[in-house]
Amino acid sequence: MSFSPCPDPIPGDRKTSDAVDLLVVPRAVDLGEMTVRRALPSAKRQMVGPFIFFDQMGPAEFLTDQGIDVRPHPHINLSTLTYLLEGEILHRDSLGTERAIQPGAVNWMKAGKGIVHSERTSDARKASGQTLFGLQTWMALPTDQEESDPAFIHHAADALPVVDYQGVTARVIAGSLLGEQSPLAASSETLYADVQLTASAQLPIDMQYDERALYVLSGKIDIAMDSFEQGQLIILRRGTHAVIKATQDARFMLFGGDPMEGPRYIWWNFVSSRRERIEQAKEEWAKGQFDTVPGDEQEFIPLPETASESSRASGTQAD
Repeated sequence: MSFSPCPDPIPGDRKTSDAVDLLVVPRAVDLGEMTVRRALPSAKRQMVGPFIFFDQMGPAEFLTDQGIDVRPHPHINLSTLTYLLEGEILHRDSLGTERAIQPGAVNWMKAGKGIVHSERTSDARKASGQTLFGLQTWMALPTDQEESDPAFIHHAADALPVVDYQGVTARVIAGSLLGEQSPLAASSETLYADVQLTASAQLPIDMQYDERALYVLSGKIDIAMDSFEQGQLIILRRGTHAVIKATQDARFMLFGGDPMEGPRYIWWNFVSSRRERIEQAKEEWAKGQFDTVPGDEQEFIPLPETASESSRASGTQAD
């Protein structure tokens, strides 16, 4: 589902305090119309909970007659979520889904045994222009669900609970936070929240979820006397309680969950616990054996010929 090439994070991942296990500094790549920052997978950390892919796209300003055109492409054995902070993307998939992805909403696509989708800018949005800013994430599926039937789940922004307490405002996308529970039925224990703190506000993060991380979108935060800022991924140490304090107005994505049963193989847009399953998917896509996308049948992204080309074509980490 990646829009464009983005290399792995640069060297410099490091451990910090007792509360923080690892700091990942993504590499920002200027693609002309958009800057993309890759936080996961990292050379030192493949997943946080089920999250195996975490990209920040934008913010980018599209003038009239401009937009994104991600042609139909396949996924297997994972779920995807494009979460927007600004702008709109038109999603179509091989289940027949056609939906505008809008800020604050959940659009959870479970690939399971295989799905094809496209993400484009609608004609209406091209006519008006827009700012596009958001996060792209992939979540690995538990092994017993990897070959489940594909599905698409939508929850509008106003259907998601919002925590609003003592300078903390948080939309709960998946899982629960401070007593608020998302309606999303994820495939495994998953935490995902869009958190905003006013200066000096604090957010306690308990040990409800085994693995937890924060990606800072704006402002500055303090964790156990260490300071972190925009564009950094902070992976918290397992089994520790942490308090996030904003030293200035800040916004970050809080995410994680229970770890998967084992590592995953990644090649192009394919993720699986089995290398041979990825080889099968490559052959099926090359032979045109995946379903097409109703309303978007005329184009598709060809299968990359090499592993290095697959990394350039989709931005994923080839194995």
